[in-house]
Amino acid sequence: MKAKILAAARKIYGEYGFHGTTMRMIATEVGIDISTLHYHWGEKKDLYEAVIIDTNNDLRKKFNEIEGTIHGRPLGERIAISIDMMVDYLILHPEISNLVLLRYFGKIRHEDFVDLKVPELALDSVRSMGLKKDPENISFSIASVLTIMNSIQSFISGEEYFSSMIKKGKDEYYAVVKETLKDLFVAAFTKGKNRFE
Repeated sequence: MKAKILAAARKIYGEYGFHGTTMRMIATEVGIDISTLHYHWGEKKDLYEAVIIDTNNDLRKKFNEIEGTIHGRPLGERIAISIDMMVDYLILHPEISNLVLLRYFGKIRHEDFVDLKVPELALDSVRSMGLKKDPENISFSIASVLTIMNSIQSFISGEEYFSSMIKKGKDEYYAVVKETLKDLFVAAFTKGKNRFE
C-alpha cells in the first residue's frame, strides 16, 4: 500500500506541485480513505519528501546506468547516448521533469524541504562526460550540462504544448526532440574550438 501511495503521489505532485496537491487528491487517486493515507505517510510534507527521495534514488540509478554505457566512448557519442537514454527514461517518468521544473523554477520554494539532487547529478555528469579537464573552469562545464538537462526536461514537461507547435504526434515529437538535441549539443561540445578540447 505504501508503494502504491508513493507512486500516485509522485504523479500528482509532478502534475500539480507541492502547493497544488492535496492529500485528498492522492487518496482519491489510490482509492483509499484519507485516514489510511495519513496512517501510512503522515502529513503532506512527509509524503512529498518521500517522493523527492524516491525520485533522487531513481535518477541516481539512471545516471549510473548511463555512465556505465558511455564510459570510454568519444565525447560526441557520450553526449548522444546520454540524450537518447535520458529522454527515453523521462518519457516513461514525466513526473520527474515536472518535479524538477516546479521545484527550481516555481515561484514558491521552501528551503526546509528535502531537495532534488540536481546539482550533484550535474557535477557527476560533468565527471562522467569527461568535461572536467580544467578545474578552474568547472562552472562552465556544470552550466553546459545543466543546459542539456534543462532542455530535455523542458521538452518532456512541455510535450503537449510543443508537439502541437511542431505538428508531430508523441513518437515523432520525441524523435525530433532527440535528433535536435543531439545535433545542437554534440556539435557544441565537439566541433571546432571549444572549451572542452
